[in-house]
Amino acid sequence: MPQFAQVAAVAVLLAVGSARHCQNLTIPISISARNGKFDLQAPATNIDVTNFVLDLAQPGHNLTEAVLDEYVTVSGNYSIAATYCEPDCGPGKTVQVLTHGIAFDRSYWDLPVNNYNYSYVNQAVDRGHSAFFFDRLGLGQSSHGEPVNEVQSWLEVSALYALTTMIRENRIPEIKAKFDKIVHVGHSFGSIQTYGLVAAYPDSSDGIVLTGFSQAAFLPYFLLGNDFVSANTIPALVTYPAGYLAASSVSGAQIGFFSPGQFDPWVLQAAAATGQPVTVGELLTVGGPSSPKNAFRGPVFVVTGERDIPFCGGYCLQANRSIPAEVKSSFTNASYFDSFIVPKAGHGLNLEFTWPITYGRILGFIDAQVSS
Repeated sequence: MPQFAQVAAVAVLLAVGSARHCQNLTIPISISARNGKFDLQAPATNIDVTNFVLDLAQPGHNLTEAVLDEYVTVSGNYSIAATYCEPDCGPGKTVQVLTHGIAFDRSYWDLPVNNYNYSYVNQAVDRGHSAFFFDRLGLGQSSHGEPVNEVQSWLEVSALYALTTMIRENRIPEIKAKFDKIVHVGHSFGSIQTYGLVAAYPDSSDGIVLTGFSQAAFLPYFLLGNDFVSANTIPALVTYPAGYLAASSVSGAQIGFFSPGQFDPWVLQAAAATGQPVTVGELLTVGGPSSPKNAFRGPVFVVTGERDIPFCGGYCLQANRSIPAEVKSSFTNASYFDSFIVPKAGHGLNLEFTWPITYGRILGFIDAQVSS
């Protein structure tokens, strides 16, 4: 188990203070998805990894289309590692399903650093909500898988749908509560999957929050800035096979997630030391779930840092326009849409000094538009 997962697991079992009750879960799911079959070998060396990233980031060149052979149905039985938290006084009427992004596991939502000062879960529970957060399929304590043609975006969307259905139908034995509302909150790649969930299954959620998100394309900045290497060359990630990639340095993590002057250096060090990998298949299919127009009829809120790299290219107010606000054009049926740019923040919203602004805006939206 990676070091950060070990720390987080112990911390969750101990919980924090007396405000919440948490339990760790292992949930079996059986899912299928229409994946791309790529004529591409998993990069075996760090030179191969760099070549792959350079090809993927090349302007005017679509590597995904170049190596795509066909679409095939991928099916399997997997296990998902998750944590469920509720107020000590009992479950909330609303449960938040939290999906993390690239470079993290589920502890992105419940960071144990600084006595859980950065924990989004604590803030949600304090508002009387329950929270369900999980390691995405392919990493952390969830099932791993073949990294090119199996662990891709759409299989992960299928996993999110399966978990959501089980929560709504009260089919997770350890969770006794029956919830009135389910709201999905994603970050970055988790926001892409949340978008894909309600695009494919519009009735699966009562409201969505997309953090660290837009539909603008600045992925090459993120790919090159992270300085990816094969994950198994990093001691904490040595069990991952070729085809799983991870940022190689503290500076790479800083470029991808932190805005200048807006973070505690200790948090940066912790994020870099405990980061999680991304698969080649995920990077080849990263934008797929967020590409179609979305028929979702519920409320939508987009929250992105002003200095976000992968979704704003380092500045979300380019040419006197709000890049996150342009997501509205994809949600023509939404009952409510709003967007917010967190001043001075970078991509890793939960990790920065501005987290109180971010959390306050998210929870205010949920209380007003979903739980009321």
